[in-house]
Amino acid sequence: MQNFRLIKSLIFGFTAALVFANANASAAEKNIVLFITDDQSPTLGCYGDSIASSPHVDALAKDGTMFRNAFATTASCSASRSVVLSGLHNHANGQYGHQHHFHKFNSYPNVVALSLPRVLANAGYRTGRVGKYHVAPEEVYFFEQTIQSNPRKPTEMAEACAEFIGDQSDDKPFFLYFATSDPHRSGGVEKSSTLELKPNLFGNPPKRSVGADSPENVFDPQTVPIPAFLSDTPETREELAMYYQSCARVDRGLGRLVEILKAAGVYDKTLIVVTADHGMAFSGGKTTVYEGGLKVPFVVRDPYQQNRGVESSALISHVDITPSLIDFAGQLNSETNGPKNWVNPDKFWRSQGRYVNENRGPKKGMKSWHGKSWLGILGDSDPQHQDSIFASHTFHEIQMYYPMRVYRDTKYKLIWNIAHKLDYPFASDLWIASSWQAQYKKGLDAPYGNKTVVQYIQRPKFELYDVQSDPDEAYNLAGKEEFAEILKIYQNKLKDRQKELDDPWVMKWEYE
Repeated sequence: MQNFRLIKSLIFGFTAALVFANANASAAEKNIVLFITDDQSPTLGCYGDSIASSPHVDALAKDGTMFRNAFATTASCSASRSVVLSGLHNHANGQYGHQHHFHKFNSYPNVVALSLPRVLANAGYRTGRVGKYHVAPEEVYFFEQTIQSNPRKPTEMAEACAEFIGDQSDDKPFFLYFATSDPHRSGGVEKSSTLELKPNLFGNPPKRSVGADSPENVFDPQTVPIPAFLSDTPETREELAMYYQSCARVDRGLGRLVEILKAAGVYDKTLIVVTADHGMAFSGGKTTVYEGGLKVPFVVRDPYQQNRGVESSALISHVDITPSLIDFAGQLNSETNGPKNWVNPDKFWRSQGRYVNENRGPKKGMKSWHGKSWLGILGDSDPQHQDSIFASHTFHEIQMYYPMRVYRDTKYKLIWNIAHKLDYPFASDLWIASSWQAQYKKGLDAPYGNKTVVQYIQRPKFELYDVQSDPDEAYNLAGKEEFAEILKIYQNKLKDRQKELDDPWVMKWEYE
């Protein structure tokens, strides 16, 4: 009987191995996973953060390319995601701010010609999304399958994607857009805190509900590193501890997703991109065009790339994502920097019977992405790519009109605060944050990171930073006589880039 069971077990194991091998052999090549988190700075072990719990993204970095100089084009959730999914800056795609509720921003219908999920579907990919969407209209950013799961539970999100990933009913490769809501701030606060101003929970369960057997990584506020744009206060430390806990939960979700890809036999046939929509949700980060708002983690594992474990110095931005993924799919037209099989938006919308007489957005430029593919520089530690980045901000919430434009290269960064005569507007969740309110209540002259409270609220027209010698943007050089010529040079660089990109705010140089 025992021998019979052994033989039966061996036969079962052999059969399972054959099934797995056949599934692996028949799985489509060149699948794509775009894993994007919500409000996360490069606070990861692979970026040198000593307390971050990020073993899974660190493992991807060791087996891929980690970009040290990756930037969002805007530090606002909906606006940033529209850039990620279109390859166009906000003034061209039309989504200047939040999509939901009364904010009501959405992208121009003509963006359908360059929309990442639309172009990949046209190229023969099956497309699916899970988690936070936050762009509109759905007809432009259309995914064939919406996978339902709680975006605050990344591990459950990964589990929900198993059927989509393992589907081999046809020979199509897949594109999965995996978007967590962590580590975005949540509505609640940690009531067990002894501070008068309680820290936001950042989506974490309250401490009283976290038992010894909980998978949650709980961080000691006394050990968290303080970014230069924040003040070292008890309130800041408690909020950062909550933020790190939320980030750790995201990493566990990534780890489970990788396990599912491996079990389906497609891990070594799938490009994985890990990034965030913009920097952490603290004043000085999110909604600003400072480094704390724009600098993001960016790790790419290309299974077909020979060089692994590379730290790249290349200057890249979110506007590069769409052309890069289309390049990976073999569908990038190098002459137009657009899709090989471009779909005329006029014909598309007429075929749908919609938007025929409405403002469909720009007609010029709808054959080309603003970004540049980084596919060819993966595995290169010091490649030539972009010589500069352009960034912008116009809205976050509808009440927050404050247009800014940025030109940044590897030496200097120029910020043009177009509405500098207005007080800087706050996102509702950042205004009530304990880390901000603790300093605001001390008065306008109280320190806030490298600035004072009043300096944060009232911005000068121009800010010029030497990002080589002053990466924390502590010293504004724009008002110094010895930098007047450099300021003029960078103002012209910014103006030229705005003209090149057909940015309507370029007119503000002339009449204000």
